[in-house]
Amino acid sequence: MRTQFTAELIALTKDLTLMCTLAHDAVERVTDALVGADLTATYEVFALDEQLQKMYGACEARTVVLLALQAPVARDLRHVVTAIQIAGELSRIGWLASRVADQVYRSHPGHVASQPILDILAAMGQLAAQRTALAAQAVSGQAQSEEQTPAARPMETLHQQLHATLREPQTQPSTEVAIDIALLGHHLERCVDHTARIDRLIRFLDTGVPPTAQPTDDE
Repeated sequence: MRTQFTAELIALTKDLTLMCTLAHDAVERVTDALVGADLTATYEVFALDEQLQKMYGACEARTVVLLALQAPVARDLRHVVTAIQIAGELSRIGWLASRVADQVYRSHPGHVASQPILDILAAMGQLAAQRTALAAQAVSGQAQSEEQTPAARPMETLHQQLHATLREPQTQPSTEVAIDIALLGHHLERCVDHTARIDRLIRFLDTGVPPTAQPTDDE
């Protein structure tokens, strides 16, 4: 029974690692779509999100079976619960990338914004992709050095810069377009929020300290 449980946990971890790869690819490709008004990249994001949602459903089903049939305790229970929560965070990253891709699709053949604004959105997408890659390393158990963490131009700064640029007379779009652009920025910012949540879940798995009891990056 224990051997079967261990095998199921290994399979679940492999599924999470693959989901991390899919989520990273989705964010990376949606950034390419934004920068180049690339319809091919846009379609790829839709396909990646579809794969992510299917895998999330499969992970959810696997964890239900583990909880129902194996009745894990202590760290094993923490492992299973953490896994399904991480899968949920990755699923949301895919959904957010798909929403950004949808805006690129609706704006095609033009870009979603003018160049100064587009540069900020591209930087937000690149940062989100970096954070997703780091989350993938954490899920797979790879140690991270401080040098790996992209500290320059954090997402909050980029978000503030985006809103400031939207208010500048020389770059200010129409109200409707400005709302759409602000929503794109929000989606990309939320991707990073979900990677931070994954980091806290990994620490919970390692230490047993609940995510809500852990210090935030600002503390």
